[in-house]
Amino acid sequence: MHKSLIAGAVIAVAVASASPASPALASNPPGTASAGSADFAKADQTFKVEPLAVCDVNPDQAGTVTGSSPAVSRSGLKIGETSSTCTTEVVNQEEFITRTKSVAVGRAFELSALVAAKGPRLKIGEWKITCEATQEGTSAGWELKGMSGWTGLPQQIPSGYVYEIKSAGGAVLAKAKFTDTVFPVPNDGSLSMTLLKITFEPPSGHTGSITVGTTACTPTP
Repeated sequence: MHKSLIAGAVIAVAVASASPASPALASNPPGTASAGSADFAKADQTFKVEPLAVCDVNPDQAGTVTGSSPAVSRSGLKIGETSSTCTTEVVNQEEFITRTKSVAVGRAFELSALVAAKGPRLKIGEWKITCEATQEGTSAGWELKGMSGWTGLPQQIPSGYVYEIKSAGGAVLAKAKFTDTVFPVPNDGSLSMTLLKITFEPPSGHTGSITVGTTACTPTP
């Protein structure tokens, strides 16, 4: 299966109301982005990839903060070079009204850890995740390009969609959750998004998870 481009967006607007029964969640940072990370194991071997290409917005000064990471290779996982930019732009100098944009991009993702369990070789040619913030609220966008091995993935991926990665015999080897978006309670207009998180299931012979693309941002002051 190959898809040239899948993309989507979600928007959060600052509101004052919240359900009293809802658990309190911490608010998000002014702006941050990372191309991904990994922490998984097989038997006695542990494979860890610290967050890739991390950047954090400087809310007090106009300009761009950048992050980058070289290609990484672990047993069963390869990720190409990754990069990120976190930008603060002043849109009203007199009142120092700003907007921010946090972006992470990556390429050449390949998960071969499931092949030994008769599972697919999963590839993503390119990915991008973005979080933008103004005084009114925030929005997150994402793109996935050049995907292969993802048999049966819908053309339009709804937010929070869970895809089961199965072996040739039908066993669920891992679960992939797409575009998981979290809003704090009470809602301050901020959001965080994980583009893709792959969590291994017992039949795979692995434990742990792999994350592709994360971002978060908060309305500007």
